Amino acid sequence: MFKKVLPLSSILFLRFLGLFLVLPVLSVYALDLKGATPFLVGIIVGGYALTQAIFQVPFGTMSDKIGRKPTILIGLLIFLIGSLISAYATDIYMLMIGRFLQGAGAIGAVVTAMISDLVEEEVRGKAMAIMGGFIAMSFALAMGLGPVIASHFGISTIFLITAILATLAIGVLFMKVPTPPKIKHIYHNTSKTSDILKDSNLLNMIIINTFQKGLMTVAFVLIPILLTKEQYGFGWEKNELWMAYLPAMIAGLVAMGPAAVFGEKKNIPKQIFLISIVLFLVSFLIMGFTDSSIVFVVGVVAFFVAFNMMEPLVQSMISKFAKVHQKGAALGISNSSAYFATFLGGTFAGLYLDISNRESLTISISALIVLWLIWTAFKLQNPVKHSHLFVPQRDVDFDKLHALEDKNIAEWYINETEDVVVIKYVTEAIKEENLKVKISK
Repeated sequence: MFKKVLPLSSILFLRFLGLFLVLPVLSVYALDLKGATPFLVGIIVGGYALTQAIFQVPFGTMSDKIGRKPTILIGLLIFLIGSLISAYATDIYMLMIGRFLQGAGAIGAVVTAMISDLVEEEVRGKAMAIMGGFIAMSFALAMGLGPVIASHFGISTIFLITAILATLAIGVLFMKVPTPPKIKHIYHNTSKTSDILKDSNLLNMIIINTFQKGLMTVAFVLIPILLTKEQYGFGWEKNELWMAYLPAMIAGLVAMGPAAVFGEKKNIPKQIFLISIVLFLVSFLIMGFTDSSIVFVVGVVAFFVAFNMMEPLVQSMISKFAKVHQKGAALGISNSSAYFATFLGGTFAGLYLDISNRESLTISISALIVLWLIWTAFKLQNPVKHSHLFVPQRDVDFDKLHALEDKNIAEWYINETEDVVVIKYVTEAIKEENLKVKISK
């Protein structure tokens, strides 16, 4: 399983490392560009997310039709071009174009869907945790290296490094990523992408993913500006920002593993999500009202612990709830909504600082988090545990298979690469032996 996940996780690591290197410092450095305002800087910080939101669904759907690897290549090339434009930007608007192009290479959902293709559902939680761990490691490195690189070599160097990382990711794609199995799915009713939004489980996960990513960008706009601008009372230098980010990301990385294990093995993702939302609330209240640098860093730590506890479980739950032929589209819709919230979060935070103060911004964000907490507590359900039956095609009576109707059977499909029929069923409701008898020749 690890050998299948490692190359794809490495691609995400390289891509996210490039994106995250600029996040801890972009808002303060972009303010020095010609034409910059806090509002435009907020758009810059979250700008890549707007085009991510637009292109997630098309990329996810395209990957379901033409294949995952060609789609990932297209996305990485677009990301590479956007990084180069950002590196040579001379004003705020050119940087905005580069950031929009960086986001247009929207491959996150495609990579996650490909991991789902390659890894059995029984160990998919571990696979998503590995993927999340690589993303968290990219966070940790970026939080420590970004401020140091920017202070010594300038932010343009970070974007050039991002272009190099994109090139390395393309190399990994061609040399190390295996080809996923060819899947053939047959359903009694016509399936539509719109069905994804009608599934209450998927809809709730989309909402959770949306809030999580939106709050991330709010934090990345606020943290460097609040710590470095004199009017907020902390007075940090730009090259000191790593002292807030690095311990936060280490704590987040440590918290992620136990959260993923308990969420998956104990089947209690809802409880993990509720704990994370409470931590989000606590973190913003601390950062919004404290005058102490040490307490502020505690708030930053609480934020990243909450974020990293959620990350692997969000992707895993979406891939579990979605049918095999809708994984790319479902993850695309979820990531599209999340990235749109990322753009709005950065824009909202920058605009609010332009016209108001951090205390009133904190109150507004906290009110939204409380609503999110209430919705999740009443609407989200822990998933029903499913198992998979694998039967060689030569042993299957396809007339019986087509006639198979049971509310406890989620779906069935044919893995043509491995020449097996796969049936996903509710573990506690059906015995594997009985199910096998129903479809055997």
